[in-house]
Amino acid sequence: MTVDNAIFDQELSAKNFTMLRSFIEKSCGIKLADTKKSMVEGRLRKRIRALGMSGYKEYLDYVMALENGAAEQLHLIDVITTNKTEFFRENNHFESMTNQILPLLADKGFGSLQQLKLWSCASSTGEEPYTMAMVMAEFFGIRGNFAVYATDINTAVLETGRKAIYTEEKAQSIPFDLKKKYMLRSVERADKLVRFRPEIRSKVKFARNNLKENKYVVPEKIDIAFCRNVIIYFDTPTQEMILNKICSYIRPGGYLFLGHSESVHGMTLPLKTFSPTIYIRT
Repeated sequence: MTVDNAIFDQELSAKNFTMLRSFIEKSCGIKLADTKKSMVEGRLRKRIRALGMSGYKEYLDYVMALENGAAEQLHLIDVITTNKTEFFRENNHFESMTNQILPLLADKGFGSLQQLKLWSCASSTGEEPYTMAMVMAEFFGIRGNFAVYATDINTAVLETGRKAIYTEEKAQSIPFDLKKKYMLRSVERADKLVRFRPEIRSKVKFARNNLKENKYVVPEKIDIAFCRNVIIYFDTPTQEMILNKICSYIRPGGYLFLGHSESVHGMTLPLKTFSPTIYIRT
C-alpha cells in the first residue's frame, strides 16, 4: 500500500485529535470543536504526504518531539488556522474611520506632524491592512505620515500579504477609482492578477505574531487597532486576556475595532463604546 492510500484509509483517532486540540489551544489559544475533526483530517493530509509519513499518528509524534517539533509547529498552525477575509469587509468600519475618526485624529496633528499607527491584529493574506492603507492614503495622501502594522500567526498568509499580488476576482470589492490609483495589472493579462503599487506596499509592514504570547511585535501607542473576527475562536477568559493585552498597545484615546459578531459584554477592559463594535481606549 502506498503512503497516500495509507493516509486516506486512516482516520484521526479520538485520542490523537484530543492531543492535537490540546496542543493548538496551548500554543495559540484556538479551541477546536469536535465538529472540526473532519476539517483537520483533510487539511493535514497534504502536509503528511509532503513529509512522506504513514499517517496522523506518526505526524503528531513528530510534531510533539522536542528535537524537531518547533519548526513543524509553525506548519501545523498554518494548516489549522482559518483565514477568511476580503477587501473592505464590514465596510461601515472604514466609513466610520473616514467620516468620524480620522478627522478627529487629524485635528490633533496625527497623520501629519505625528505618525498615525494602525494595526491589523489578524491580517491574514493582507486584504484588511491594505484596505486600511488605501483609506489612509485617500484621507491624508499617499505621502501621509502613517504606518500599518499587519500581523498574523500564520506564516504562509503573511508571505502572500508581503507579495501584495491578488487575483482580479479578489480585487472586485475594491472601488474602481482606488484600483486605478493604487494597483497595477499584470503584464501578462491572461494571468488576471493585480498588485499594489510600491507606494502602498511601503506603508504596510508584515510580521508574525501570536496573540497568546506575552509580548507582541508591534510598537506601543497604536492609534487604531483592528481585531475583527478573531476572538470568536477563543473561550471567554482567553478573549478577555487577549483583548487586555491588545489594549496595552493602544494609546489612551486610541480606537479598537471588533467584528460585528463579537462582543465584550461582561469583560473587564479599559474601553468605552464609541459606536457599535468600535471602542475607545480609556
